[in-house]
Amino acid sequence: MTDAPVEMTTAHAPTAVPPQVLLVNHFKALKLPTFAREYEKVSADCAREDVDYPRYLLRLCELERIDRERHNMERRIRLAKFPVTKSLDTFDFAAIPVLNKSLVLELMRCEWIDKRENIIALGPSGLGKTHTALALGLAACQKGMSVAFTTAAALMHELMEARDEKRLRTLQKQLANVKLLIIDELGYLPFTAIGAELLFEVFSRRYEHGATLVTSNLPFDQWTSVLGSERLTGALLDRLTHHVHILEMNGESYRLATSKKRQKQNVKSKSIE
Repeated sequence: MTDAPVEMTTAHAPTAVPPQVLLVNHFKALKLPTFAREYEKVSADCAREDVDYPRYLLRLCELERIDRERHNMERRIRLAKFPVTKSLDTFDFAAIPVLNKSLVLELMRCEWIDKRENIIALGPSGLGKTHTALALGLAACQKGMSVAFTTAAALMHELMEARDEKRLRTLQKQLANVKLLIIDELGYLPFTAIGAELLFEVFSRRYEHGATLVTSNLPFDQWTSVLGSERLTGALLDRLTHHVHILEMNGESYRLATSKKRQKQNVKSKSIE
């Protein structure tokens, strides 16, 4: 008896998923967007240059790290809430000869922030105090440090509002934990008694815990007119000036001088016409 012929049936094999699709899915799951975007181009470059696999991976890792650091820096700058982004590239040191340029350039290295020291920039309006503060804040962001920028008036308003809404402790914790806190324009508007106490609390919590940069149009002996209390002013300055770099910025307003120069140029150009 012979065996009956067995009918052969062909099962439908599943369609293979292209490796490119699997790779992109893995890159997304591993949060490697630059790998996903660049791996084919880098692969073609490496094949053309006869680069081995370890160096191929090294190139991809370097691109991923560069992109990640750039995104993180942009995020730090965004969270700092700078009113504008400025660097020292556009700062005219020649217009403010009294300013210690070598000290400013040294501070741009941001070692003072790691040491939890402070900076106070003093001088009349229009002499580049805010520009300097913004440049130092930007340098800190570029070096991986968290920064928060605010004016003294805005900070007082924010503290008062947080106090009324029962979230003062949360805000105080945020202000205490940032690596560099920049408080601009201290002295332009007087504080209420409660506002001055809340500001003192900010400085007190940051004392030897984080770096603080303050700009003011007033010399120290006039800070009482803003804070309203000699006792509180003395205690605040005691903490703020313990480890401090002072930038004295006196002279004619840089903005005013620039405006005068522009007007003279306009008059000169018109006379030539």
